[in-house]
Amino acid sequence: MRPPSTLRLWLRPGLVGLHLLGVLAVAFCVVMGLWQLGVYDDRQAHERADRQAVPTVPIDTIWGEDEPFTSTVNHRPVTVDGVFAPTADQMWVSGKEQGDAHGYWLLAPLVVDGSDQALLIVRGWSPEATTLPDVPAGTVSLRVVLEPGESASTALDDNRVVGSVRVPALMNELPYDLWGGFGISTTETAADGLTLAEPPAPGVSWTTGLRNLAYAVQWWAFGLFALFMWWRMSAESVQSARAARVAERQVA
Repeated sequence: MRPPSTLRLWLRPGLVGLHLLGVLAVAFCVVMGLWQLGVYDDRQAHERADRQAVPTVPIDTIWGEDEPFTSTVNHRPVTVDGVFAPTADQMWVSGKEQGDAHGYWLLAPLVVDGSDQALLIVRGWSPEATTLPDVPAGTVSLRVVLEPGESASTALDDNRVVGSVRVPALMNELPYDLWGGFGISTTETAADGLTLAEPPAPGVSWTTGLRNLAYAVQWWAFGLFALFMWWRMSAESVQSARAARVAERQVA
């Protein structure tokens, strides 16, 4: 008598139920973990939306010209009135993506009403660094989203192109005292035909919804444990069955 194959031992009627139970247990744990991960993602999205839904207020109600840029004003929409500096003081900022396209921000100093300093304003986005467009004349009222200054910049070149909005470096390039951050304009009239630049989404700490993320990991750990127990119980059952068959052949 030939010894039974390993596959036949694993597919014995007595083990089929255990296999089905193992599959259901693992699938249930995976689905529950994915559900909790989805809840975590929703919590992150809701927190981000809440930060974007803050009211727009005049800039001088939340930030002063000599005050440091803090998390309170980061990504905050504000209104600001002032007069743009001359067209020649503008510059292009390279390496700025808009959707899937690469291009430039048009950066212009705005001398803020009631202030001796200028706030750098991103008027819009362009796929090319063309001739600097004229600035709007007279006093303008803009709605902007405040952003912190960027890091690691290249020097302003002869084509008025710079690598990033690094405020301390730009103070050496412009004849103005500058506010400690900059604003991305969401006002169409200031863009003058350019595409409005997309303000970055406010950052959200990964710990928001952390409990749901922990639950997801916990469910997947349960799934791994269920898989281990299925394999161990099945392997022991197959081993016992094989030993019993061997003993029967020896008796025969």
